[in-house]
Amino acid sequence: MTSYAFVSDIHANAEALDAVISQLHGERVYCLGDIVGYGASPNEVVAKLREVDAVCVKGNHDEAVVTGNVSDFNARAGMAAQWTRRTLGQEALAYIASLPTSIRVALEDVEAYLTHGSPDDNLWEYVDPATHGDLLGYYLKRLGVGAIALGHTHLPYVWKGKEGTVFNPGSVGQPRDGDRRAAYAIVSVTNDELSVDLRRVEYDYVASAEKIRRVGLPPQLAERLLQGT
Repeated sequence: MTSYAFVSDIHANAEALDAVISQLHGERVYCLGDIVGYGASPNEVVAKLREVDAVCVKGNHDEAVVTGNVSDFNARAGMAAQWTRRTLGQEALAYIASLPTSIRVALEDVEAYLTHGSPDDNLWEYVDPATHGDLLGYYLKRLGVGAIALGHTHLPYVWKGKEGTVFNPGSVGQPRDGDRRAAYAIVSVTNDELSVDLRRVEYDYVASAEKIRRVGLPPQLAERLLQGT
């Protein structure tokens, strides 16, 4: 059996990412985008992902930070993206700019497609089984893969059909399902069978929230961490 770690929507929350990484045992790390935005530790999060040699795709917040275009964001998200763009070091900004919006990877003998949003809109479309249940098998068949890993919604799920598996590990740095613990997934492949274990880990969300307040980001972004919504 071979295992892999999947993370997404870290949103510059270093405390949450460190807590997730501390739970791993040498698994290759894949990140499904939104490395930065909202949170107060963008440089630290980029450095940690590079330290563990994570394979990453770009999310919509990452793209906004790179381009400076926040026209599609609400006011708080836009302020955070602009602050992040000013705060990131040039090397970290160049790293985020270099990321693709989708990749295909081999998880043992299972080919997987990784993106932030959806196969149709890599950056912006929200995919959930409740709204896209009739499309998930179609995506797998169209792409010719056995698994699709998505982020963006901040809501963890696993969908399985005869065509394969579609999953979202949830959000490391800004959970929105009422559980403020950092979310991630361990994906295991045994005899060509892929299984997804959704996991949570406690982290110092109070420290993360205080950092957001201290750097002058909108206080509502700090409150979200305390509530998990």
